[in-house]
Amino acid sequence: MTTSADISADDLAILRELERKVLWLASWTIHHANHVRENVDGLKVGGHQASSASLATIMTALYFHSLRPQDRVAVKPHASPNYHAIQYLVGRQTRERLEGFRGYKGAQSYPSRTKDVDDVDFSTGSVGLGVAQTLFSSLAQDYVRAHGWGTEVPEGRMVALVGDAELDEGNIFEAILEGWKQGLRNCWWIIDYNRQSLDAVVREGLWERFESLFRDFGWNVVILKYGSLLQAAFAEPGGERLRAWIDNCPNQLYSALVFQGGATWRKRLTEDLGEDIASLIGSYSDDELARLMTNLAGHDLPTLIEAFQANDHDRPTCFIAYTIKGYGLPFAGHKDNHAGLMTPAQMDTFRAAMNVRPGQEWERFEGLSTDPDVIEAFLARVPFAQRGERETARPISVPDALPVTIQPVMSTQTGFGAILNEIARASEEYAARIVTTSPDVTVSTNLGAWVNRRGLFAREAMADTFKSERVPSTFNWEFSPKGQHIELGIAEMNLFILLSALGLSHAINGERLLPIGTLYDPFIARGLDALNYACYQDARFILVATPSGITLAPEGGAHQSISAPLIGMAQDGLAAFEPAFVDELAVTLSFALAYIQKDGEGEPSERTFSERTWLRDETGGSVYLRLSTRPLEQPQRAMSEELRQGIVDGAYWMRKPGPNAQVVVAYAGAVAPEAIQAVGLMAEDRRDVGLLAVTSADRLNAGWTAAQRARERGLVHARSHVERLLSELPPHCGLVTVLDGHPATLAWLGAVAGHRTRSLGVEHFGQTGAIPDLYRHYGIDSEAIVAAAQALTPGRPIRYLRALG
Repeated sequence: MTTSADISADDLAILRELERKVLWLASWTIHHANHVRENVDGLKVGGHQASSASLATIMTALYFHSLRPQDRVAVKPHASPNYHAIQYLVGRQTRERLEGFRGYKGAQSYPSRTKDVDDVDFSTGSVGLGVAQTLFSSLAQDYVRAHGWGTEVPEGRMVALVGDAELDEGNIFEAILEGWKQGLRNCWWIIDYNRQSLDAVVREGLWERFESLFRDFGWNVVILKYGSLLQAAFAEPGGERLRAWIDNCPNQLYSALVFQGGATWRKRLTEDLGEDIASLIGSYSDDELARLMTNLAGHDLPTLIEAFQANDHDRPTCFIAYTIKGYGLPFAGHKDNHAGLMTPAQMDTFRAAMNVRPGQEWERFEGLSTDPDVIEAFLARVPFAQRGERETARPISVPDALPVTIQPVMSTQTGFGAILNEIARASEEYAARIVTTSPDVTVSTNLGAWVNRRGLFAREAMADTFKSERVPSTFNWEFSPKGQHIELGIAEMNLFILLSALGLSHAINGERLLPIGTLYDPFIARGLDALNYACYQDARFILVATPSGITLAPEGGAHQSISAPLIGMAQDGLAAFEPAFVDELAVTLSFALAYIQKDGEGEPSERTFSERTWLRDETGGSVYLRLSTRPLEQPQRAMSEELRQGIVDGAYWMRKPGPNAQVVVAYAGAVAPEAIQAVGLMAEDRRDVGLLAVTSADRLNAGWTAAQRARERGLVHARSHVERLLSELPPHCGLVTVLDGHPATLAWLGAVAGHRTRSLGVEHFGQTGAIPDLYRHYGIDSEAIVAAAQALTPGRPIRYLRALG
């Protein structure tokens, strides 16, 4: 390919043909989904025709000229038909999936890494998360290369195609601030400035606010307003008055004139500018005048190509590209066009204008005047098309057992810090591939020892002034390119998007990282949208949330998490654990470091499920560890293989029930002492009492659900781990479940084998106070467990209940 400055006339002509083809295929794809395909049940999908049209030219310039094989792109959500059309033209999308757009297993309405087949770089949605993802992926690329990995390939740009209304999303601005702190490079955001949101036309002068904001944070800003036709007109007599008129024209008026067409343009310009404009526009027909007045830079290939080619540095760049929503379609410019769809009659007219014959709508080069062989040869030269099959980085070997010195009394949060401290001493490759991050709570989530040994990451070294000034400090806060901790500001959205970027490094950069992020458990909810987005992308990371629950007592309700265990159970792509003891945590963390590296390829099915647990362990995923600051007396026990497996599978018998068990207590997490005490107190008055330690309600539930589904499909011998655990309990046995979280987390256990169940937990915002006070207040202390057991099971009164009271 030639550069934009000297692009040949032949190549420019082909690009213009491809621009038309992208517009046609995208528009036809949506039309087909609404008016032709029979399985849409009358649902009008809308939205995409106008939004995708505004980006057809920009995406043509990018994908068929300016992008390089190493570049990665997050496509504006409603431009997905353009993306799929482009991939279809270069042979990476199938006609079958394009015809099935928004249908079962068809091309996705928003580009998806996991659901689409055409090598999507970043999944995108409606809330700006794909935009911020490119920024953090740029930082992840810098991290990888600073550590000496992946340097055999050129640095890539992370490019986002952004809707102007999308910039209302707060997570984008949180990301911009973090990018400034981290020295962002190699990031392009191309704003589709069509001045329309879903419901209306955007406010006047918004581009000035965008320009000011991006410049203030160190970005290069390129304003792309006028196309080559308009620029040529401005050089004619009266041209400067025309430019001034356009510059001062309100957004709503401009959009209305676009919709009304050439005759209205002529009337309005003549009224406002008088006879001075007559000589300039008099030689244009109405159609030509409409084309001139809509020749914004975002729809002008030479202008775009020149701007992209000239931006040959690594500074982050924001292109503000003026466009018209619905450009080239009958409803271009109309404020109601977001959900607009062309009627069959309009589509027939559009088809004729595009020279597409009925029945030939899906043919790749139908309607183009250039010889197909010439276009094929051109596509074969497109730089971005030279990108081969994406290679996923190899797995990193992880020890079966992680070293840790367990103190007699210890919290899981302290244990986490101790395990990371021991890993930091190690010389194995897995230790070098771990990268930790935290939103300004590094020390209070017990990462301090790890950071002291492994250092903080920055592209340029920064010394710890306290150390150089000989001021005593527990922590060594030195930054260097070899550091393995990325310190963030307090925005949790940034934490999860960074974890997403680091957790996709094996696919984006070809180099595997083992990311671990820490935050306070209640603040998962602050970044839940970004966490869901990261899991939807199939990013791989370990999330350590601590402290948790009302167990952090004196902090009060604002810092006490209630629903987080339910989030862990409900979030797809995230295996949630809540270990009570440090030896359980060590087992779980070792499992997690291997689990996040499973390939995850292919469609999960019963064939990939473990016959022992019915969990999709071979496909892997991310991991969430809910830890506590409560020091517990640690059990003195050998870690047998059976115990290790039970911890990983989600539960094990701490006290196995006898054959005539009347009651079983199932607990999770920090309430272990209360559960253990309650079992001991009721043992004299209830037969064969059992104690079930639940390390992962999520995995127990997922395995049980999968095994039921398998049996319904004819695999009659399918049994999950929890079904085997509870299978020997007599029908009259009662279950008491308890945790420092919402009781529904374990309430379902009674349904596994039909046992009566009383579920204890926390349902209301917390009080301040000591742990015994709060456990008593919320009914999760030993007395409450014993009282529940007595009410649930027949027999004499439990003698210690009154004494406890």
